[in-house]
Amino acid sequence: MPGTNPPSPSMARVRFAPVEGAAKLFTPEFTEYLAMLHDRFAGRVRELCERRATVLRHAHEGDAPALRPPSEATTGDWKVPPVPAELSRPGIEISGPCSITSMFINALNPGPEGERAEGDLDDDEDSGGHRLIDTVRAAHNRVAAVQRELAYHDAERGRDYRIAEGELPFFMHRERGLHLDEPDVTVDGEPVCAAILGTALTLFYAGRAQAERGQGIYFYLPKLEASEEARLYRDLFDVSRERLPFLRQAAIRAIVLVESLPCVYEMEEMLWALGPYAAGLNAARWDLKASIFEYVMHDKQSVWPDRFGVDIKTTPFLANIFRRLVAICLRRGAVPIGGMATALPNPDPEVNRVAAEAIRKDKEWEAQQGFIRAWVAHIFHMKTAADPFKHLLAGGWRPTPAMANPDNYPIRIEVPDGPVTLEGTRRNARMVIEYVEGWLNGRGAKGIDSLAGKPGVHPALMEDLATGRMSVAQIAQRIRHRARTTDGPAATHDQALVKRLLQEEVEDILRLARASVKPGDARAEAAYREAEIRYRKAVKIAMRWIANYLELDFRSLGSYTRADLDRIATEAEGL
Repeated sequence: MPGTNPPSPSMARVRFAPVEGAAKLFTPEFTEYLAMLHDRFAGRVRELCERRATVLRHAHEGDAPALRPPSEATTGDWKVPPVPAELSRPGIEISGPCSITSMFINALNPGPEGERAEGDLDDDEDSGGHRLIDTVRAAHNRVAAVQRELAYHDAERGRDYRIAEGELPFFMHRERGLHLDEPDVTVDGEPVCAAILGTALTLFYAGRAQAERGQGIYFYLPKLEASEEARLYRDLFDVSRERLPFLRQAAIRAIVLVESLPCVYEMEEMLWALGPYAAGLNAARWDLKASIFEYVMHDKQSVWPDRFGVDIKTTPFLANIFRRLVAICLRRGAVPIGGMATALPNPDPEVNRVAAEAIRKDKEWEAQQGFIRAWVAHIFHMKTAADPFKHLLAGGWRPTPAMANPDNYPIRIEVPDGPVTLEGTRRNARMVIEYVEGWLNGRGAKGIDSLAGKPGVHPALMEDLATGRMSVAQIAQRIRHRARTTDGPAATHDQALVKRLLQEEVEDILRLARASVKPGDARAEAAYREAEIRYRKAVKIAMRWIANYLELDFRSLGSYTRADLDRIATEAEGL
């Protein structure tokens, strides 16, 4: 048409699914930036993922990951650049999906005691939904939160959510990992790396808003396995500074999530590779355990006991990994961040009391190891989780010189002590069904009580993709090695046993859900029917997920599209 500007070359190269809000983000300026990042880094990402597969294959052939030879990264007196004061603040960070607006607002607001978290982990990874609509909503929500304009009206509940007055927590942005693609966004017909897309959106939009306000732009980097991957992020940040003028003077810092076994052996190298962007290390729990499972899945001598009995505090080799992480941070001037407290509030005060006591003990232990902060899944337990860090440091406690020496904490991968029980396998089965149902309903995190309906005091836990991986891995390991129970009813694990447990658990879940529907409540009845369909699908998908692990295929649930999962749900059972 006369007077119409021709489309930009980048708009012709970049294609995206027409989800709500996407067109406002995928402007000519942004798509030009995204296409440039894709051109610069997509090939490197593929090579790094191929290297991961090689390292895993070698481990299954008997060549396990190990420390690298001494290098500049592990010798000398170098330090990370001075860490911003707010990142060195003791307390707690609250974590949750950034794409679910009501949960994001709650995370930014004060808890029951009137105190806010020190930081907010706005998550697109383990608790995110992994759809393009989730990524788009998260990008919009991040900007609105920085600008204090984020609001949400829940029409079904008749409730409004708004950010309360007062200083907000600092933001920690967590995108999806390098191993995942976004099939609904392509460059020249090739799916873009999800990590590149998410980081680009955050830097281009929320990053601009933060830079304009003089705020630091902070990232958690998930699922890293080699220091070369950390170097890729350094280069991505450098290139983005060059391309986007508003980032030139901005403080961009990153904390590595130590949630893979290879990463355990390269923690110091990770900080070195990040260079000016290095800020700290985070001690992941369930993801690290899941990764260890993947590296020992072939070994019949490495069958683990029930996962709920493997506590970091009482499992010496895991505790030593965490202490080594702290020592490296102390040695290099970085911040060590602890693990997640996942208990959710309960109407029963006794359940809340027991949960709070467990959280307090856990965080006291972490603080005494030298961690300065940790994570919590819900504002209800925020103060309980934060106080141990604040009180210990306020009382004058400081790490000893021995705690800053990584050599005092050698890495050994061992088999934890504890029983192998049918009940433990059953709890894993229930967790996976519940989690996949939530995933099909657009959620990457879900409150799950794997002992629902059973006697005793047991709060629901906020479970995410990490605990899903761990549960699937443990089930598959027990089937693969025909593990016999060592406590409780005698049983040998095989596919038929696990199929029976999955069916029994889904029937129990549906029985409890059906009992909660009041007669004559048409809306509740319809919701139950929809949920029943999802739960039936979840069982089929859980079987396929477990079968993948039996075949040493550890692909992420997030690598499947919803159409893939719908197809799996119509196919023959995977087990």
